[in-house]
Amino acid sequence: MTDTVKVVVHHGDTTDMLTVDTGTVLREALRAADISPHSRAGRRLNCGGRGLCATCGVCVLDDNPAPEHWHDDLAARFGYPRLSCQLRLTGSMEIRIPEKRVWGGRD
Repeated sequence: MTDTVKVVVHHGDTTDMLTVDTGTVLREALRAADISPHSRAGRRLNCGGRGLCATCGVCVLDDNPAPEHWHDDLAARFGYPRLSCQLRLTGSMEIRIPEKRVWGGRD
C-alpha cells in the first residue's frame, strides 16, 4: 500500500486533485482542502462525521469501494450518494460532489 492516494474531486464547475495520506477519511481530506461536501445549511448543521445526518454525500465515479456503513449499503442499493465521512481512502478515487439543497439527492 502506498503512503498517499490521489483524489480527483469535481464540485460545481471546478475539478481539484488532492494528494492525501492513505487511510484518511474522505470528509476530512475534503475539509482540509477547503472543499465542503455539505450543502450551505449542512456546513453548520451536520453530525460531525458520525454517519448520522447524510449531508456529506458524494458520488464515487470509479471503482466504488464496498460499503462498510449501513447508510452506504442502502446508498449503493438505491442510488444515493455515499457518505464521505464513512469512506476511508485506501486507493485513488474520483468523486463528484452533487448539488444539494440540504441533503444529497439521487443521480
